[in-house]
Formats: sequence, structure tokens, C-alpha cells
Amino acid sequence: MEFFRHAENWVLVSFILFIALLVYLKVPALVAKMLDERAAKISKELDEAKRLRQEAEALLTEYKKKRSDAEAEAKDIIAAAKAEAEAYAEESAKKLKDVLARRQAQAEQKIAMAEAAAVKDVRAAAADLAMSAAAALLKDAASGKTGEKLVTESISAVKARLQ
Repeated sequence: MEFFRHAENWVLVSFILFIALLVYLKVPALVAKMLDERAAKISKELDEAKRLRQEAEALLTEYKKKRSDAEAEAKDIIAAAKAEAEAYAEESAKKLKDVLARRQAQAEQKIAMAEAAAVKDVRAAAADLAMSAAAALLKDAASGKTGEKLVTESISAVKARLQ
């Protein structure tokens, strides 16, 4: 038995026995089972990661759409506000012109009324002065009942014409 004299042969025999023991104890099946479980776990994690990535992409797309919708709505709101402000400014300017025109018309009317009243007062004062002067002159010129009658008729005629 020369075979067992060399150390390398003993290593070979022990290695074969070790492999046989591993096969007898079903270690390769356990290792394969563990590797299969780990592969299944990794596959499951990859599937979960793909699902999460798809959800994240869907959310990103949704938020991008919401953002663009919000920006468009903000632009619409700004445009509407500008248009409303311009319309309000035009309306305010028109109302201001109308108010100023009315006030100017009222002022002109008041001036015309004051002018007419002043003319009337001047005429009345002139008429009163003329009547007083005429009455004084006629009294001096005409005395007695006839003179008084003439003065009264003249005053009445002057008053009627001036009014």
C-alpha cells in the first residue's frame, strides 16, 4: 500500500471524504436553497425598486404637469388682473373727466347766474336812483295836485318798463 505513504494522497482521501460528508449532509442543497432564497429576495427587491421608480416617475410627471398648470393659471390671473386694472384706470379717468366737466358746467352756471344777478341789481339800483332823481326833479318842477299826479304816473311807467 504504497498509496497511503504519500501525504498528498492522504489529502486527496480526506478531501474526498469531506466532499462525501458534505453531500451526505445535503450541504449543496442547503447552499443552493440559501442562494435561491437570496436570489429571490434580490429579485423581489429589484422588482420593488422598479415599482418605486415607476411610481416616482409618475409622481414627477404629475407634479411637472401640476406645476405647468399652476404657472399657466398664474399667467392667466396676472393677465386678467392687468386687464382689470387697465379697465379700472380707463373708467376712473372717464369718471374724473365727467366730474370735472360737471363741476366746470356748474361753476359756469353759477358765474352766469351771479352775472345776471349783478346786472339785475345794477339795473334795479340805477332804476331806483333814476326814479329818485326824477321824483325830486318833478317835485320841484310840478307842484300841487297835478304835479303829484304826473310824478306818480311817471314812476309807475318807469317801474313797469324796467321790470
